[in-house]
Amino acid sequence: MTSPLSTPAAPSSAARWTPRLWGTLLVLCAAMFLDALDVSMVGVALPSIGSDLDLSTSALQWIVSGYILGYGGLLLLGGRTADLLGRRQVFLIALGVFALASLLGGLVDSGPLLIASRFIKGLSAAFTAPAGLSIITTTFAEGPLRNRALSIYTTCAATGFSMGLVLSGLLTEASWRLTMLLPAPIALIALVAGLKLLPRSEREKDHNGYDIPGAVIGTASMLLLVFTVVQAPQVGWASARTLLSFLTVAALLTVFVLVERRSAGPLIRLGVLRSGSQIRAQLGAMAFFGSYVGFQFLVTLYMQSLLGWSALHTALAFLPAGALVAVSSTKVGSIVDRFGTQRLIAAGFALMVVGYALFLRVNLDPVYAAVILPSMLLIGAACALVFPSLNIQATNGVQDHEQGMVSGLLNTSVQVGGAIFLAVVTAVVTAGAPEHATPQAVLDSYRPGLVVVTGIAVAGLLITLTGLRTRRTQPSVVVAKSTSLEAERVPVRD
Repeated sequence: MTSPLSTPAAPSSAARWTPRLWGTLLVLCAAMFLDALDVSMVGVALPSIGSDLDLSTSALQWIVSGYILGYGGLLLLGGRTADLLGRRQVFLIALGVFALASLLGGLVDSGPLLIASRFIKGLSAAFTAPAGLSIITTTFAEGPLRNRALSIYTTCAATGFSMGLVLSGLLTEASWRLTMLLPAPIALIALVAGLKLLPRSEREKDHNGYDIPGAVIGTASMLLLVFTVVQAPQVGWASARTLLSFLTVAALLTVFVLVERRSAGPLIRLGVLRSGSQIRAQLGAMAFFGSYVGFQFLVTLYMQSLLGWSALHTALAFLPAGALVAVSSTKVGSIVDRFGTQRLIAAGFALMVVGYALFLRVNLDPVYAAVILPSMLLIGAACALVFPSLNIQATNGVQDHEQGMVSGLLNTSVQVGGAIFLAVVTAVVTAGAPEHATPQAVLDSYRPGLVVVTGIAVAGLLITLTGLRTRRTQPSVVVAKSTSLEAERVPVRD
């Protein structure tokens, strides 16, 4: 896999985007914005939903877990489907399903129906996310243009997540149903605009048939893995049910690898994972999102349960991180052009480690500006550097007909990493829960979880640093440009 720096800079004339190109990017950004918005909005609304629909705590958990199950379990299938059946078609159909599921979620009066609507939304997002990312990577040429487009795209995800936290606090005060209904009109507007603006994409030709066994086994293994991780904190990590489920997942994944190696048209071409930069991107995505989800979970509990802050107050406490991402991420593309993805990811993980470590200073009477705000700003800066760079690194050097596959793989790493590490952090905190739940004792039980979160970020940093070491030891070759006599030094492929 080549570095972003190996692509010559585009001429200035090519850097001027047409209105249609901007429109295409905005439609794709709207879908990513909705995915992130939906994830963050539902958490604050859960108490109101439970009271209105008379749902138990375990049932409320499935309003969140149902979305994760559909999203994380079907991403691999969603990515490959976009390659085989056409990215535009898959994206628009899935976006329409997302709008209908949002409408259903806001109108139902039954817990099971609400959970079903959340699963359908997660399922549709499993198709829109890889299809949207692959439309970008096949529409914008690799190099500065794509880097700029991806930085804007990932900014919309961060903005959606931050706005969701604030909007949920405001809307839930009127009705929790508004948090479910809000995405529906936005999705419909994006769908109508997409019908006019998105470039038509042909189905992949000469794909050697459909890998139906691989699709069935791969989807089943991902669904069971996410389900097992989500349920493990409740039923016990050492319970027979959990251990048997993990053994079944391992067996399914083994069979999946064997099927993919022998398939003429595999769901995942395993050769793509021979690239060191691709593996680092996938592992980095797991560590990045897993550490952040665990951090947000603990900090939300800390602010609302121990400090007594309202949902809106908590959302505003997170806002500086999201605002920093929204302001700075659009500039990341040009920074990547200069320094490469690996250095930016390493710098971002370093900031993240420091931000998490600083949060260990919190007490029961913190001064926000001195104790909490520095961590939020450092983590916001880290997200601005890491998330766009991971997307760029994972998709660079990949053929157009495999962009959907790689996009699905990256999103799967994000979701599975989030589910696994959140469950681990929850288990650590639960294991240390005090018998006499004084506020100080509860806070002390959170600290091991924060240490685990910091450790996950350290692991991400170490994985990234191996890429920097590899780049320094690689020889370089000189490639002559066809349009000039200047030479460009290009690192050999990983």
